[in-house]
Amino acid sequence: MGSRQTVFSPGEWYHCYTRTIEKRIAFETDGDYERFLQTLYLCNSERPMRRDDLPRMAREDIYAYPRGEPLVSIGSYCIMPTHFHLLLHEIRDNGISRFMQKVGTAYTMYFNIRQQRIGGLFVKPFRAKHIDEDPYLRRVVQYIHLNPAELFEPAWKRGVVRNMRKLESALRQYRYSSWPDYEHDEARPQRAILGREKLVSFGGLLPLRQTLEETRAYYQDLLP
Repeated sequence: MGSRQTVFSPGEWYHCYTRTIEKRIAFETDGDYERFLQTLYLCNSERPMRRDDLPRMAREDIYAYPRGEPLVSIGSYCIMPTHFHLLLHEIRDNGISRFMQKVGTAYTMYFNIRQQRIGGLFVKPFRAKHIDEDPYLRRVVQYIHLNPAELFEPAWKRGVVRNMRKLESALRQYRYSSWPDYEHDEARPQRAILGREKLVSFGGLLPLRQTLEETRAYYQDLLP
């Protein structure tokens, strides 16, 4: 187990991410993804809270459940089959560390019960990068939202896209990131996961097609 290099400071943004041990598939079904989304909402609280302790309720009611004061503000997120990315704003001392520990423990318990296994699921410690400039903040948001591109275009990170229109459509329909909450005015129940801060106040995000084109060009420039 490694040691953490990043020191979290209240008022600062951090890109936090981790993957599963041995790159095991942690999110196999829609139910798995939905459980993790609910975990992001419910675990972001000073109060101890377990999803299984809540009465059976509709999804939209879960995201409206009074969870108490949050530990962090979540700026954006994306869940992939073997890993996840979060943009977190430290709003109270030790908030990010406490939140990430709660999320990892809660989902691992759910996963282990469902899979009839024991042991850890995610690599520890989670990785974190401090975001100290507004332009970098916007790039990180875009990077997080574009993570699923490689699920639909395997050569994406080499700058190769077979069909840009289909890729754009696939990303718009990807339900396990916060991109829809930025692109559309109508609120999904999952919008409650995100903090009160709107990152568009930092200068706004580029349209998806423009982001895809610029990112593809960036990857192409990296090729020898």
